[in-house]
Parts: sequence; C-alpha cells; structure tokens
Amino acid sequence: QVQLVESGGGLVQAGGSLRLSCAASGTISSIGSMYWYRQAPGKQRELVAAITNDGTTTYADSVKGRSTVSRDNAKNTVYLQMNSLKPEDTAVYYCNAIVRANPRSIWRSFWGQGTQVTVSS
Repeated sequence: QVQLVESGGGLVQAGGSLRLSCAASGTISSIGSMYWYRQAPGKQRELVAAITNDGTTTYADSVKGRSTVSRDNAKNTVYLQMNSLKPEDTAVYYCNAIVRANPRSIWRSFWGQGTQVTVSS
C-alpha cells in the first residue's frame, strides 16, 4: 500500500506565501505524475498543478505565475510553493500521485488526506 502525507498548510495573510509538501511512502517501485488539487467549501475539487516524472509542469490559470510545483524523486516528495496568496486560494489542498508498486504492476492513483490553507484578507 502507498500513503501520501501532506504538510505545510496553515493560516496566512493575503500576499503571503506557503510551501506545501507531500511525501509518498510504502511499496513503491516508481511514481509517475504527481498532482495538487484543492477544494473550497461548496465547490468541486479542482486541479491546481501537475508535474510529470521528468519535471514537466502545468498550472491552473488561477495560480499560474504565483505557484511553483516541484518534486524530489529521491524522496518521493512533491512540493507546491504558493506566493502572493489570495483569500480565494483558501481551500483544502490534496496531493495525488500515480504509483506503481513493482515494475510488473499496474499504475494506481493514491490521494493524501489533505491540508487546510486559509488566506485572510
């Protein structure tokens, strides 16, 4: 089994910064793409950023230019650096990773438990 554990959320004032981390552990042969999603109260979960295993990144328009996704493959960890935070960034942020337990197994999707980010105005 694979576990994803997010950290780094919290309360920050508008204009501030946060760095989220998500560490994968368990039976892991390789990790494919890793993603950050967020879900605000009353809204659907939305994709914030993605990074492939070779480092190609994509961002939602709402965070483009303010956020940077990165990964440390040696640590099985993905990061999301968020700057110039706005109240509308307030949400629970979830990590998602596509993982293979061994070279012959199928790729499976795993989710973290989420970390709360609250941006005050």
